Amino acid sequence: MKRPARARPTLATVARQAGVSAPTVSKVVNGREDVAPETRARILAALEQAGYQSRPPRRSPTEAGTVVEVVIDVLESAYMVEVLNGVLQFAAGADVEILLSVTGPAPGSLRSPERRAQRMLDEGRAGMIVVTSAFSEAQLHAFRRRRIPVVVIDPLNPPSADVVSVGAANWAGGKAATEHLLELGHRRIAYIGGTPAAECNQARLHGYMAALMAQGVPVDPRLIISGGSFRRESGITGLKALLQLDQRPTAVFAGSDTIALGVLSEAGRQGIRVPEDMSLIGFDGTTLGQESVPPLSSIAQPLEEMGRAALRALLRQALGEVLDSHRVELATQLVLRDSTAPPAA
Repeated sequence: MKRPARARPTLATVARQAGVSAPTVSKVVNGREDVAPETRARILAALEQAGYQSRPPRRSPTEAGTVVEVVIDVLESAYMVEVLNGVLQFAAGADVEILLSVTGPAPGSLRSPERRAQRMLDEGRAGMIVVTSAFSEAQLHAFRRRRIPVVVIDPLNPPSADVVSVGAANWAGGKAATEHLLELGHRRIAYIGGTPAAECNQARLHGYMAALMAQGVPVDPRLIISGGSFRRESGITGLKALLQLDQRPTAVFAGSDTIALGVLSEAGRQGIRVPEDMSLIGFDGTTLGQESVPPLSSIAQPLEEMGRAALRALLRQALGEVLDSHRVELATQLVLRDSTAPPAA
């Protein structure tokens, strides 16, 4: 016997379950903030349990005028510019408009998930791409409940299994960078990382450790420096810390090109020659590394392709397609320039 289809829950149903009025539930669904936090939390739980989904009319992503929002924390790195170039290139061919939101180091504009998600629905946007920013489960729930596609690029926190993410082969890249330094003859190799909890940073660190252990080189925790961010300051403070050790490293693997440039500038101030006194390799393969003195060896990420892949995946979801995989991982490549050499005798 065929089971009858489950009726779509109404605001009244949710209101009864939460013990509030239907207009109060409507306020929460529509992102209004004039609801007490405890009441809001109770209503959100009831909405989740009931499987309520707001479904106002939306334009098809194949229609002209489709808008996709891209959220970044700061627009001051070559990494970010190259990823955005990829997004814009694909958008131009797909007749998609890109709206850029810069949140700053703390994603303050994402603090009201329900309001943010409902506004996107009301304005008919096809979805959101989040680049190297933290995105909480509450925020993802708000978007998921409204069936708004979200794609994250190099997420700072691991997304849930049903969220599409795009990144490079960070573990393999970290291993390749360290293997290159080992092949040159280095044994005291330091790692200066970026944001400690970032998924990409953890993968690069684990690749570094795997390469050392494969060659029988002990992992010295004193040579692993947490920079706190992927910016130049992390490289500066990281190298200062390493220079306090009794035995300095002969090579440094930096978790990003920007960190590597910080290492390079501090090395110059300390009278350390690169690569004669210390080898240095970065991660990203951005144009900044080509222009440094000396030019920077690096693990190149396909940054523009990552941007294109993210927008491609988002538009496919907006069309209702089921993706084969929720994780898009693109290969990295070792790019050798002039900042790495065998250790001094």
